[in-house]
Amino acid sequence: MTWKLTEAIKRTGILKQGHFLLSSGRHSKQYMQCALLLQYPQEAKETGKALAGLFDDLSIDTVVGPALGGVIIAHEVAHALQVRCLFTERKEGEMQLRRGFEVKPGERILVIEDVVTTGGSVKEVIRLLEEQGAEIVAVGSIIDRSNGKHNFSVPYRALTAIEIESYDPSECPLCRQGTPVVKPGSRTQK
Repeated sequence: MTWKLTEAIKRTGILKQGHFLLSSGRHSKQYMQCALLLQYPQEAKETGKALAGLFDDLSIDTVVGPALGGVIIAHEVAHALQVRCLFTERKEGEMQLRRGFEVKPGERILVIEDVVTTGGSVKEVIRLLEEQGAEIVAVGSIIDRSNGKHNFSVPYRALTAIEIESYDPSECPLCRQGTPVVKPGSRTQK
């Protein structure tokens, strides 16, 4: 049987229903929790292979993923491409390379995230790596929730696009109904 992302999404239940506060500050009735997919090594491996296949036309030295959501999938993509993998993490609100990780000037980097909504974390990673002289060749994700609003300066490819409606908190129908809001992600608002 051939592995398919749509079946894996259903199988692992990553699309959650409720009232969610997104990292962007917006509210939504749905949330994509890709960690539920990536908790299974075989699903993570197949997802990484499929995502890596979107970039096999590019010369890539290193894959970098923002913590927390991008760590596992970046590693699986790097494994499939047979290149090095790093991750960034926040310290005092700033995206950083830590744990002795370094990039070299001219190093060709693919930035990988689990879900792209506004692209905020990815843009922080790009800025950090470009400041260190790296060349960002592309961005990829499992899920594109951006509705084309990511505005990356490099090519962006995703395994699938899913449109999920979101609301400004002042216009959120769930808030008006009194439904409690949940903050499911790892990124805190600025």
